[in-house]
Amino acid sequence: MTALLEIESIRCGYDSEVVVKDFSLSLRDTTLNCLLGPSGCGKTTVLRAIAGFEPVGAGEIRLNGEVISSVGKTVAPEDRGLGMVFQDYALFPHLSVAENVSFGLRKQSRKQRRKAAEEMLELVGLEGYLDRYPHELSGGQQQRVAVARALAPEPRLLLMDEPFSNLDIELRERLVLDIREILRQRQTTTLFVTHDQEEAFVIGEHVAIMNEGRVVQWDMPYNLYHEPANRFVADFVGQGRLIEGVLVDHESVDTSLGLLSGNRSYEWPVNTRVDVLLRPDDVLLDVEAGVSCLITDRAFKGAQIMYTLRTPKGDELLSLVASHLDLNVGQRVNVGVDAEHLVVFRQ
Repeated sequence: MTALLEIESIRCGYDSEVVVKDFSLSLRDTTLNCLLGPSGCGKTTVLRAIAGFEPVGAGEIRLNGEVISSVGKTVAPEDRGLGMVFQDYALFPHLSVAENVSFGLRKQSRKQRRKAAEEMLELVGLEGYLDRYPHELSGGQQQRVAVARALAPEPRLLLMDEPFSNLDIELRERLVLDIREILRQRQTTTLFVTHDQEEAFVIGEHVAIMNEGRVVQWDMPYNLYHEPANRFVADFVGQGRLIEGVLVDHESVDTSLGLLSGNRSYEWPVNTRVDVLLRPDDVLLDVEAGVSCLITDRAFKGAQIMYTLRTPKGDELLSLVASHLDLNVGQRVNVGVDAEHLVVFRQ
């Protein structure tokens, strides 16, 4: 399938500082995609380069096969056919909700613009709000208006730059689900920037993990969690701890929790020293044949409790279990491992 958006080895920066370097990415049509990474890794700069707000110092960006950014060439933002939703909503305070939503439809008649605004506001659950003004709306309502405005011109690609970061957690979680459903209904190809992995995993069918201006892994959320490409991804995505081990054969590692085996083979020589990533859901408590470990901390999370454990050799583990298993700090518990997707890094 032909890619809608192709980014090939771009470099971007400010003054003498390079923020994005050798960045490449390809998006298929009608997919929901996320850029995920720590603050300062270049996520927003990439989005601004796609939108046409930042020039590229190397490489090129193509939309539907047409070069829209390269060295010496930058198609104007308004000529790219893109929609954009900003972190601060960027609504026009002097315009009504209907006028904000239809702002990008200035070539249409007033009647057509009004009808389009009605349809878009119904889509985002704000029918009846056409004649209100932004200051009369809550933060969540303003963000829905911003999404409606971005979708009204039927853009080929929608860019969203941390659009929910200013909202409280409960509202943000609900709005993410609502917006995801709207984008799926309209089959709008979307690139969504966030530093929140839960948000990225909920909305993104594919997620690009960024670090220091580059993509370090581009994959489905399931694979990012269970098959991280390197230590950075393993540490950044999800929780977990690394414990030391020695490769016994190409499928098994000897650790402080005993012999661990997974569903993959490693090509390193026998006796290679390695680190094994164990996620909280890999570590089982109160098992008959387990290794006795000390509970050093616990965090109650309602339906679940996160326990921090120390093995006899001093390795630290996390275990997330149902909260009816109520154990105390200082107590010892037998620990086992159920890690089909065993993730191992060479030391």
